Amino acid sequence: MASKFVTNVESILSKYPDKQFTAKELANLILNEGKSYLSKRKDFGVKTTEQLQEQLVREIYAANSSDSFSENIKATSDTPKKFYFYNTKEQDIIESDVEETSLQEKELYPILCEYLSNVLRIYPKRIDEKRSSNTYGKNGNKWLHPDIVGLQIVSESWNEEVKKCIKLHGEPQISLWSFEVKRKITRSNVRKTFFQTVSNSSWANNSYLVAVDIEDKALAELQILCKGHKIGVIQLNTKDPNDSQIRIPAIEDYELDWGIINRICQTNTDFKDYVEKISEFYQTGKIKKAEWDINNKYD
Repeated sequence: MASKFVTNVESILSKYPDKQFTAKELANLILNEGKSYLSKRKDFGVKTTEQLQEQLVREIYAANSSDSFSENIKATSDTPKKFYFYNTKEQDIIESDVEETSLQEKELYPILCEYLSNVLRIYPKRIDEKRSSNTYGKNGNKWLHPDIVGLQIVSESWNEEVKKCIKLHGEPQISLWSFEVKRKITRSNVRKTFFQTVSNSSWANNSYLVAVDIEDKALAELQILCKGHKIGVIQLNTKDPNDSQIRIPAIEDYELDWGIINRICQTNTDFKDYVEKISEFYQTGKIKKAEWDINNKYD
C-alpha cells in the first residue's frame, strides 16, 4: 500500500500531466498545495519552511530510489532529476472516435504480418510472451520479448549461381527483423515505447517501433531518438495494411547481438522455434511458408 507521502505527491502531480518538476520544485508544490497532508505530519509547525522543504526533497529522492512511487510517477535521467505524472490508464483507453485505435494491440499483429509479408517480403512470426519461463522471477523478462519477428531472405530472387557464390564466401543470405507494436504513440509515452523497442528489438539487423497513430510531436521526438539507436518507425494502416508507411527507416545493423538472441531463446519457446527455422533455412535453403504467420501467401 502506498504511503500517505507517495499518494499526496501523485495527487498533486496529476494536476500537471507531463509537466516536469525538480525535487525542489515538487517540494514547493507540496508546501503550497498539500496543506491537509502537511498538517498531519509531526514535523509540520516544528521545522521552518526551508527545513521542511529540504526534508521533502530528501523524501522525494528516497521514494524514487526505493521504487515507492507508482508507475504513474516518472523520473528523468537528467541531473537534477525531474519528476512528472504519466497517466498509464489513459494509454489503455480505447478512443471510440478514432476507428483505428479502437483495435486492441493483439488485433494489430496479423495486420502488421500482412504488410510485412506482402510489401517487405518478410516471413513474420508472432512471439507470445505467455510462452516464456519465469526463471528470472517477477519482472525478470520485462521488455525482453518483441511482439513480432521476421526473416527476410535477401537472396530469394537472385540467380542460382549467385546464391552458390555468396554461400561459398559466407556472405549473409538473410536479414533478421524485430517489431514492437503499439496502438498510439503520444508525446507522453514516446520515450517509454521507444526504449522498450531498444530493449527487446535491437538484437536484430533491422528493428522497428510500429504504431497506428503517431502524434506529430511524438514523431519529432522519435526523429531524434532513432538516430542514436538505429531504430525505425512504421505507421500501420489498419484499413489497408499494404498502404502502411515507414516513417523513419531503421539503420541496418550488420552484426546480430547473439547474447540477447540466446537470452530470449532460452526463455521463450516461440522465439526458439524462430531460431530453429533460421537454422533450417541455412541447412536446406528452403522455407516452409505454412509455418510462418503470413495472412496473404506469397505468389
